[in-house]
Amino acid sequence: MSDQRCFQNSSTPPRPEKRPVSTIQHGIERVDNYAWIRDENWQDVLREPSGLAPEIRAMLDAENTYYEEATDDLSDLRDQLIKEMRGRIKENDSSVPTKDGPYLYWTKFREGGEYPVFMRSNLDGANEMILLDGDKEGAGEKFFDIGAVTHSPDHRYIAIAIDRVGSEYFTVTFLDTQSGKLLDDKLESADGDSLEWDGASVGVFYIERDDNQRPNRVRYHRLGAQQKDDVLVYHEHDDGFFVSLSKSNTGAYVFINAGNQITSEVQYIRADNPQMPAVLIEPRKADVQYYVEHYGDDFLIQTNADDAVDFKIVRTPVSTPDRSYWRDFIEHKAGTYLAHFTPYQDFHLRMVREDARPRLIIASYDGHEFEIEFDEAAYDLSYRTGYEFSTTEIRYVYSSPSTPDSVYAYNVENKKRSLLKTKEVPSGHDASRYLVERLDAKASDGTLIPVTVIRLKTTPLDGTAPALLYGYGSYGAFIPDDFNTNILSLVDRGVVYASAHIRGGSAKSRQWYLDGKLAKKMNTFTDFNRSAEALIEAGYSAIGNIVIYGGSAGGLLVGACVNLRPDLYAGVIAAVPFVDVINTISDASLPLTPPEWDEWGNPITSKEQYEWIAEYSPYDNIQRASYPPILATAGLTDYRVTYWEPAKWVARLRDDAADGPFFLRIN
Repeated sequence: MSDQRCFQNSSTPPRPEKRPVSTIQHGIERVDNYAWIRDENWQDVLREPSGLAPEIRAMLDAENTYYEEATDDLSDLRDQLIKEMRGRIKENDSSVPTKDGPYLYWTKFREGGEYPVFMRSNLDGANEMILLDGDKEGAGEKFFDIGAVTHSPDHRYIAIAIDRVGSEYFTVTFLDTQSGKLLDDKLESADGDSLEWDGASVGVFYIERDDNQRPNRVRYHRLGAQQKDDVLVYHEHDDGFFVSLSKSNTGAYVFINAGNQITSEVQYIRADNPQMPAVLIEPRKADVQYYVEHYGDDFLIQTNADDAVDFKIVRTPVSTPDRSYWRDFIEHKAGTYLAHFTPYQDFHLRMVREDARPRLIIASYDGHEFEIEFDEAAYDLSYRTGYEFSTTEIRYVYSSPSTPDSVYAYNVENKKRSLLKTKEVPSGHDASRYLVERLDAKASDGTLIPVTVIRLKTTPLDGTAPALLYGYGSYGAFIPDDFNTNILSLVDRGVVYASAHIRGGSAKSRQWYLDGKLAKKMNTFTDFNRSAEALIEAGYSAIGNIVIYGGSAGGLLVGACVNLRPDLYAGVIAAVPFVDVINTISDASLPLTPPEWDEWGNPITSKEQYEWIAEYSPYDNIQRASYPPILATAGLTDYRVTYWEPAKWVARLRDDAADGPFFLRIN
C-alpha cells in the first residue's frame, strides 16, 4: 500500500492519574483507576461544554495534543485524502423534488457550502422559496445539526429543529411562509426527529427530552402559545422505554410509539382532533413488537406476535384495534425479514431481506404481488414513502459498493421504471474498475456469515493486500452494502474493503439478531474474527495486515475482538466506542442504560447477566500482550457514548497492553 507511514515517537503519551475506585457486584470486586474522568456534573456538560472540570479538560487536551504531534507527519496525506474525498462530492447538488399537492419540496447544497438548503416551488418550478438556509444558520457555529424540517398540511408553516451544542437537545422554531418570518414560538429540549403536525395546521405534536436525555414526554403545541402551556399528551414512566412519533401515510392518525429493542406499544390520536385522549391499540407485552399504519376503516399492523419472528402484517378495525381482532393480512415467512411496510390507496409496498440482500415487493389489496429484480452480488435498496397516499408511482434508490446511488421512479400500473438521478462523482468514477464480491465465513458452530468485499480488479488475491474490515452487529441493525465514495481512497490504493454481516444485526433474519445478544453476545465477536480469518483464507489479506473499524456498538465490537485476538490485526479504529460496558450498564442514571438491559442483560439484578457482560467488556478484558495501534474518537457532548468511555479505555490500554500506540481524539 502506498503512503504508509510510521507514527512519530517523539511524543510521550499522557498518563492520567490513577484514583482507584472499588465496586463490588454479586460478590465480585472490580477496581476502576479512572472513574474520576467522568465529570460529576456530566449532565450540565451535555448542555454547556464549558462547564467541564478543568483537570478533565486538561487531560483531554493533552490527549488531542499527543495525537496531533504523533501523527503530524501524516498531514500531507490527510490533505491529499480530503482533496480526493471533496473531489468526489458534487457540492452544488440537489435531491430529486418530491410532490405534495401544489408544491415540490427538495434540498440542495451550494458550492463550498456545509449544510443543506431546504427549498419549495410550484409544480412548474416557479416561485422558488428557501425554507431553511442551513449555510446561513450554521455560519460561525462550533456545532450545528439540523433535525426535522417539516411542513404543515396546508403548506403555510415550516417546523424546524436545530441543535447548536451537540447534546441532541433541539430547539424548534416555526417559519410562516406567507410572511417569510419566524413566529415567536420556540420549543426547547425537543427531540429533533419527532415532529408531527395536526390535521388543521394549527399545532404540532413533539417529544420533550428529560434531564437525562430520555425522550419520554409527548406534548402538543398550538401555534401562538407559550411552551409552558403545551398540553402533556403522554408521559412514559418506564425508563426502559423511549417514545417516538409517526403519522399514518393517509395523514389521518398520529401514532405515539413507546418501546425498546424487543417490546413496543402504540397509541393513536386523530390528526383532525388533536385534543382527544390518546387511544391504546394493544397493551405492551414482553418480546412483542408492533408498528401501525392505516388503510380505510382498518389499521394494518406489522408485528412479531404469535411467534412471527421475522414479522407479519395483520389487519384490524380502527374501532376495535386490540389483539383479539387481529387477522393475518401478510403471513409470516421464517427467514424472510419484513423490514418495512407502507400502504397506499391502490397498493402496498414492503421491503424484505433474505441472506443480507434486500427485496422490494409491490402488492394489490386482493393479494396479487410482484417483485422488482436486481442482479449484483451485493447491493443496497431503499424506497421513499413520499407525501401522497393516492399515487401510481413509487421511488426507490439503488446502489452497491461500486455503483453510485440511482433514484428511480417506478410506475406500479405499467411496471416501467425511469431513472431520475444518478449520484454524480465530479472527479470521475468508473464502476468497471472494481469487483464487488460476497463470501461466507464459517463460524465455529457452522453458521455462514456473509461478508461483502470491494476491491480493484487489479488487486491480487495472494494475501499481500492490506484490508479494512468494518462491522457493527448490535440492536438488529442492518449495515447496507451501499456506495461510499470515501472508501474509494483506500480501494484505489489497493486496500480491500470488507463489511461483515455478523450476528447481532439482522442481515439474514430477526433470528440473526436474537442469536447475537444477551447470553449469545459472544457470537457477534467470534463471527467478526472469523470474518477476518475468512478474508485471509481466501487470499484477500494476511494476518497482521487487517485494520478493523466500528463505531458506537461497533466500537465495542472491535474492542472486544482485539482483546480476543490482538495478534490478528494491524490496527483498530474505534469511533465513539461503547467500551466501558459493565460500568455503564450497571448505572441506571445514564440516559441509555435502562433501555439497554434488553440488549445486553441487567448486571444490577442478575449475577449471570453480569458475567455475560464481564466476559467481553473491552475495558475489563485487556490482555497483557502486544496490541496493534488503536485510535479511539469521542465527542464531549455525546450522550449516547459518553466521552469518558474511550478516554478511560485508552488510559487502561497504556497500563495493561504492550506496543500500540494508543490514541484518543476528542471533539
